[in-house]
Amino acid sequence: MKRRNFLECCMLSLVAAAAKAKGVGLETEASGSGRLKFGVISDIHPDIMHDGEHRLQVFLEAAAKNKVDFIIELGDFCFAKEANVPFRDLWDKFPGDKYHVLGNHDMDICTKEEYMEFVGMKSRYYSFDKGNFHFIVLDPNNLFVDGKYIPYKNGNFYVDTSQREHLDPEQVEWLKKDLASTDKRCILFSHECFENTVQNRELVRGILEAENERCGFKKVIAAFSGHDHTNYTKEINGITYIQINSASNQWVGEKYACPERFSEEINKRKPSLKYTVPYKDSLYAIVTLDSKSLKMKGRESSFIPPTPTDIGIPDTMYPFPLVPWIKDFDLRF
Repeated sequence: MKRRNFLECCMLSLVAAAAKAKGVGLETEASGSGRLKFGVISDIHPDIMHDGEHRLQVFLEAAAKNKVDFIIELGDFCFAKEANVPFRDLWDKFPGDKYHVLGNHDMDICTKEEYMEFVGMKSRYYSFDKGNFHFIVLDPNNLFVDGKYIPYKNGNFYVDTSQREHLDPEQVEWLKKDLASTDKRCILFSHECFENTVQNRELVRGILEAENERCGFKKVIAAFSGHDHTNYTKEINGITYIQINSASNQWVGEKYACPERFSEEINKRKPSLKYTVPYKDSLYAIVTLDSKSLKMKGRESSFIPPTPTDIGIPDTMYPFPLVPWIKDFDLRF
């Protein structure tokens, strides 16, 4: 590391207090140094799944057993409605620190503000510190139409895909300042991914890569996302992008609908379930961080039959594989 860049990065801690006062939703929490552990889950979809609450319960029990420092869900958590109050309350009863990320389907029946009030989110994007790490939560759930950025609300994102998934300028500027406000290593969380899905992903990746270049070391380590309901890791210019599979299923639509998979009673209660290929077990990951590595312990399952192969779903249906697992992954930095 160049001496000048090193000193510059060390001085960033002196301005962190000012950034906290000015930054939107900047949350800094005291935590011990050394090893850090968190649990991550995504796309539970209890409004589709017949056993969404059970899948969440399994994750929470695993998080408690592993004595994590916090838990985080990467969006598509639940609809903001009375029927989901027990599901939301189950999450809220977890005794440790917990964080939400906005998903596109979280705004299917309401505005962002209404959803955030339902789950208790103070800001749609924010950051927090744990131990030697700085975590950043972003919100790409915005349309860009006729030169205007429009927040997702009441299912308005069912439009041309090129208009979806944009990080708005206000958030982009906040991200630059937030990265500069810390001297800790950084990890990002979002629902949609910055390696494939977000429309202005190259702009965002450029900001992350520029911060690493400015500091002269790998300050931004990784970015976690959900949304695609699959499992992979991809390194781009020194930053690792990690896709967390859905806890529940992959959507396959009307062509491959399979109502015979479940009973008439379940299909009546969860009418969209037949359009998915559900996983037998809840999928999630436990991530351990230390000064030199990120180690992810995933969970493997199987499809509830009939499998995608059984019903003739081609491997080329999506640009990514249909898999019922989250694989273990180790990253050194």
